[in-house]
Amino acid sequence: MNTKTIGDLGEQAACKYLKKNKYKILDCNYKKTYGEIDIIAKFGETVSFIEVKTRKNDKFGLPCEYVTAAKKQRLIRTAYTYIAEKQLDDNYSFDILEVYHENGKVNKINHIKNAFEPE
Repeated sequence: MNTKTIGDLGEQAACKYLKKNKYKILDCNYKKTYGEIDIIAKFGETVSFIEVKTRKNDKFGLPCEYVTAAKKQRLIRTAYTYIAEKQLDDNYSFDILEVYHENGKVNKINHIKNAFEPE
């Protein structure tokens, strides 16, 4: 499997997980020139901007550790654009969903809520 296929698998599994846990999916793969947000979902009065990281295992570190400071800044900037475009007045969180797979089959999902805060 190539990285694009693995990433797509992770994002599809993440959406299923979120829906199962009563999140409403607002947008997927929201792109601007300076960044992309994998999933934007709402739970109650909170809009979550979610980065999905898909890995086979944590042999080379936890998936969340691959969300660098630069990536976080791009996510935040992109989220602010989304908020302005949609004229949202909700609470916000920046989450990371770690998706683990084996041979194309998802075997574990770890949802890290409020993984980081805007600086």
